[in-house]
Amino acid sequence: MTESADKPGIEPKIGVFLCKCGKNIGGTVDIDQLAKDIEEGDTRVKLVQVNSYTCSDPGQVEIETAIKEQGIEKIVIAACSPRLHGPTWKKLLRRVGINPSLVEVANIREQCSWVHLSEKEEATKKAKEILEMAIAKAELLEAIDDIIVPITRRALIIGGGVAGIQAALDLADDNEVILVEKAPTIGGKMALIDKTFPTMDCSICILGPKMADVGNHENINLISCAEVTDISGYVGNFEVTIKKYPRYVDENLCTACGDCVSICPENVVDEYSGNLGWRKAIYIPYPQAVPASYIIDEKSCLGLSPLACGKCVPECEKEAINYEDSEKTFNYKVGTIIIAVGFELFDASKLPEYGWGNYSNVITTFEFERLINAAGPTDGELVRPSDLKKPKKVAFINCVGSRDKRFNPYCSNFCCMESIKNSLLIKEHWPDVEVTIFFIDIRAFGKGFEELYSRSREEGVLYIRGRPGQIKENPITNNLIVNVEDISTGTILSEEFDLVVLSIGVEGSSESIPFPIAKDSNGFYIEAHPKLRPVDTPTDGIFIAGGAESPKDIRETVTQASAAAGRCGNLLSKEEFHVEPLYAFVDTDKCTSCGICVSRCPYGAISVDQEKKTPARIIPVLCKGCGTCAADCPTNAITMTNFTDVMILRQIDIALRENAKKKVLIFACNWCSYAGADLAGTSRIQYPTNTRIVRTMCSGRVNISFIQHCFNRGAGAVMLTGCHPQDCHYITGNDFAIKREKRIRSWMKKNKISDERFVIEWISAAEGKKFADIVSQVSKIALK
Repeated sequence: MTESADKPGIEPKIGVFLCKCGKNIGGTVDIDQLAKDIEEGDTRVKLVQVNSYTCSDPGQVEIETAIKEQGIEKIVIAACSPRLHGPTWKKLLRRVGINPSLVEVANIREQCSWVHLSEKEEATKKAKEILEMAIAKAELLEAIDDIIVPITRRALIIGGGVAGIQAALDLADDNEVILVEKAPTIGGKMALIDKTFPTMDCSICILGPKMADVGNHENINLISCAEVTDISGYVGNFEVTIKKYPRYVDENLCTACGDCVSICPENVVDEYSGNLGWRKAIYIPYPQAVPASYIIDEKSCLGLSPLACGKCVPECEKEAINYEDSEKTFNYKVGTIIIAVGFELFDASKLPEYGWGNYSNVITTFEFERLINAAGPTDGELVRPSDLKKPKKVAFINCVGSRDKRFNPYCSNFCCMESIKNSLLIKEHWPDVEVTIFFIDIRAFGKGFEELYSRSREEGVLYIRGRPGQIKENPITNNLIVNVEDISTGTILSEEFDLVVLSIGVEGSSESIPFPIAKDSNGFYIEAHPKLRPVDTPTDGIFIAGGAESPKDIRETVTQASAAAGRCGNLLSKEEFHVEPLYAFVDTDKCTSCGICVSRCPYGAISVDQEKKTPARIIPVLCKGCGTCAADCPTNAITMTNFTDVMILRQIDIALRENAKKKVLIFACNWCSYAGADLAGTSRIQYPTNTRIVRTMCSGRVNISFIQHCFNRGAGAVMLTGCHPQDCHYITGNDFAIKREKRIRSWMKKNKISDERFVIEWISAAEGKKFADIVSQVSKIALK
């Protein structure tokens, strides 16, 4: 490894631009004094300039002017987080003809001024060190050109629910679209619900025309009963393989007349009716299905190979039924991909105390939607499953599977409103039915939601704050006894109902696309940035929309789908795409062809021929810049562009130059823990000033030698932070970070370093308070 003391041969011309950000920074950090200290004490810097707001148009003009007049080659911006305005400064450099790689951002707002509001003197000292760390890194920055790739003007959308439908229609007027749906029809869950809140519109009346538009659009290639089995390549040039399973009915010939149905002898439970009705082995999911074609359920049919029945064939005048149908494979080259696979409903059987699956009159909200739907198993009549009688008293239980630490601690977003909507539907059509909703909190946050909630109360719906502990069935009447503590009154209630509806939450899809795109521990795909890039994944050219990203209602889903389509369309409209040059490269003279780097890369970007002993080869456009390979390379043959070992070691040296034994050096991954530190700042959560953060793209980038270097420099404590296990934006980076812990602690023991002085913590972008709390605890260790 190159020593941290190494310096470039030519002194660069660095311009430092400090932002007061009004009082956001200037109210805590003495920016003028800081500028004076840097101007007088740092010979690496040619120009120091203070701006009121560097991100504003006037501020950017001032910077551009200074760059041109002073001949600045590299810039350091001391302002807010690089996650917020990093792209702004890169664009600025591009405008003035400088390589956009030559900028470094010193985060003196979120990670200094905002978290040390009452410690102005110490905050200013810390800001100086943060700025000096940035200057030290900037001195070593190299101009690295973007990777330029051609764009194939074709999009792949995986999932044909409302998100996939909206995205396909938004894209198809100007681009070719391939829409893949694993079910026999597009439409997803929205097509099966009765009404939508808050307007109470008929769901299929809204969605049906859009489904038909997809089926008829000349630029949309709809492939149903199919799945994407392989994806390779990179932005603009993805190679995809799609497997289409046999329908045994030619969708181009079938007219959906239904003559084949009456002759079919097999009756099976209909999943499209919420398992409350029956269908034949040859069926169409519902009248508005697209493709408008019947399908033979191979598992339910008496037998296709060898043929055991065959009664449906003579009934089909179009000769659309084909028992010899087989799997087909299609290969396409696409420029972009949208993941719109939706979410999965919580399995209510995981809560045996509620009796779903055992008590026939306990149903889920999805089953209730099908029950009261005019096209449902009872033609829209409200009956209870046990005896098909109209219930007199109906209870809804909210947050089933959501906001529950046993299963899913998060809110599923739409469940409260779904219960409110369904309670109103009962009151509108069957006003004599008593309706009670058991809830923890009512979350009516959207446009028109609160009005719907108020309306349900006016209609006589009773709301009881409390989560029922148990449901018991009266074996004679099949009525259900609900036991609950009413939190509002502190009383225990036991009430009998004819029908209980469980408002179940949702979980991320259990299936994954065949490409390394990170999912969180709940199964939802992780966005590149929750605010600035909410529909992008960390992989260029791949986007997410709808329930695949998080629980959301129809309106949010459609909005996000259009946003994803817009991002795709913007990319597809170009002949070429510039990929940010964050990648690893190999020093072939040092490489021993051991192959460790290949095992560390989840993207297949590295190859090595161990038999021929050829050096490792990295395809830059496939590399995502996590740095896990570099951290575990035994010969230090791999270097990360602009996150080199020397850069990181220099930052450590400056951070620990003074009072090292009282300081906490924190390695924070760009996507989660660094973002969590930013959130602590935006939330104004205070913590001690003896903390210094070194940003890396991934916790997997943190070499064991970095930790050793910190302690050799006298650090009071060292923290390694990153995404939660299974939440890593680079799929496996934090797994390898965890595996290094044993060796780190073994080295510490040999060098008589207290075990408590090294801490590993997994902190998400949403856990600003957790970051501040843990840092405060570790700070006490350093100050002992």
